[in-house]
This record gives sequence, C-alpha cells and structure tokens, in this order.
Amino acid sequence: MAASDVAVGIIFLAQTVVGALGNSSLLLHYLVLYFTGCRVRHTDLILQHLVVANLLTLLCRGVPQTVAAFNLEISLGDFGCKLLFCLHRVGRAMSIVTMCLLSVFQAITINPNESRWAGLKVKIPKYVGFSMYLSWIMYLLINIFNLMYMTGKWNNTTMTDLKDFGYCSAVHPDLTTGSLFVALLTFPDALCVGLMFWASSSMVLILHRHKQRMQHIHKTSSLRSSPESRATQTILLLVSTFVSFYTLSCVFQSCVTVINNPNWLLVNTAAIVSGCFPAVSPFLLMSQDSSASRLSFAWKQNSSQRPNRRKRSPP
Repeated sequence: MAASDVAVGIIFLAQTVVGALGNSSLLLHYLVLYFTGCRVRHTDLILQHLVVANLLTLLCRGVPQTVAAFNLEISLGDFGCKLLFCLHRVGRAMSIVTMCLLSVFQAITINPNESRWAGLKVKIPKYVGFSMYLSWIMYLLINIFNLMYMTGKWNNTTMTDLKDFGYCSAVHPDLTTGSLFVALLTFPDALCVGLMFWASSSMVLILHRHKQRMQHIHKTSSLRSSPESRATQTILLLVSTFVSFYTLSCVFQSCVTVINNPNWLLVNTAAIVSGCFPAVSPFLLMSQDSSASRLSFAWKQNSSQRPNRRKRSPP
C-alpha cells in the first residue's frame, strides 16, 4: 500500500469519525432538550435537519472512501452504490437548503417591527417544517436520476466510459442528458446561495444600524448582548464557513465532472473538501449556541414546579 493511500485513508477516517461524533452528540443534545420539556426554537428545528443532512453526507461518502483508500475489499454492488451515492447527494443538497432557510428565517426575525417584513415574522414559523420536508422529498426525486448511471466497482481498466470513484463507478451520460441534469441540480443550489448572500447582508446591515443607534443614545444594553444577536452572529459564522467550503467543493466537483478520467488525487480531494463543512459545523454550533444553559434552566424550572403542583393538589 502506498504512503499516499494511507495518508488519504487517515484523513477520511479522522474526518468521518470526528464529524459523525460531533453531529451525533448535537442531535442527542436536541433530543434531550425535547424530552426535558425545553421550548425548542424554530432555528433549532432547522438545525436538526442540518445535523441529519451532515450525517448522511459524512457516512455515505466518508466510510466507503476510507475503505477504498486503505485498499480494503468492499463489494457494495450496483444497489449499494446507487443508494449511497443518492443519499450523499441528497444530504449535500439538504445542507444548502437548510443553510438558506436558516439565514433567511433569521434575517426576517431580527428585522424591526416597522419594516415591510413584519408580516412575515408571524407567518414564516408556520411553514418551516413543511418547507424542510418538501425539500427532502424534492431532492430525493431529483437524485433518483443518479440511480441510472451509478454502478458497482468495475475492475476492467479498458472501460474508458466509466468514472472511478474508488468504491463505485459511474457511466458517462450523453452530453444533452448530462447538461440537463447539471442544470437541474445547479439552479436550486444557485438560488439558495443567492438567498444566503442576501440574508447575510441584511443581517450584517441590521446589526450595524442597531449598534450605531445604541452608541448614539448611549445605552449600555445593545443587541450584541441579546439572544437574537448571539443567534445571528452564530448563523453568520455558519453561513460564511459553509459558503467557503461550498465554493471550494464546487470547483473540485466541476473538475471531476468535466474530466473524463480524473486521477485519484482529484477525486479524493473533492471528497475531502465536500466533507469539511459537515464535520466542522456541529463544533461551531456547540461553541456558539447557548442551548445548554436553556437545558439547565428548564431542568431547574421543572424541578421547582413539581412541589408547587403537589401543594396545589386537593387532599
């Protein structure tokens, strides 16, 4: 086994294990919040879908890539390759949709009550869950197209119309079909990224205006120390990290798509870059989010309410 294969395998293994543990612990944290009776914010509901999408992206790509990098025998077959590749693409797409919805929701939430978005503040929370589930269904249907072209690992090196992904292979579609599929996948992604830029710019502008207003009237309290401000700054950090890794991933994925027979370094680099945000995002959230304090407060509140309930009960 070459040293380069070992190095790539270690990177895949570390990224997958660390990312899976981070996302699993964050998902467990949200489950504990739910079962302890904490009031879950709408942003938390969106982040739960992001965690699930991250786990799909990491496990469906990281595990087989790790096995392939270490040159271990793996036989997924046609069905296994189709399923893993489809779920990976769905998870990646849902990460984009989730980040878009998260940034747009927060931008509308922190807008002043006298703004033109005031009416949406009441309406948008009702459609958060519906939008997320509709996005899952839509991307599952879109990525069924991948099932036609993914196959099991092909050992015949003379086959030039196959792309080798290390653990699976893909048949080259014809130019017209491939162009239509790329456009079908690119349009919603580009729309989501555009909305993210708009929402992020709006949030930065709102925070800047509020900071200037607070400095002008010489108040000690500011939006910066409020829960809304902390949540907005966390989302801005998350969005900027996502856009950075997403841009790099698009560059590498475009190279893999355009080149007929991409070498192993390009394929592995594209896979590593695509897994960076799912692996890093839960730790960004855990370092910035204050849900742990909410959990502690809810536990104390529930504990203090139990004696009162017993005291009010009739003899």
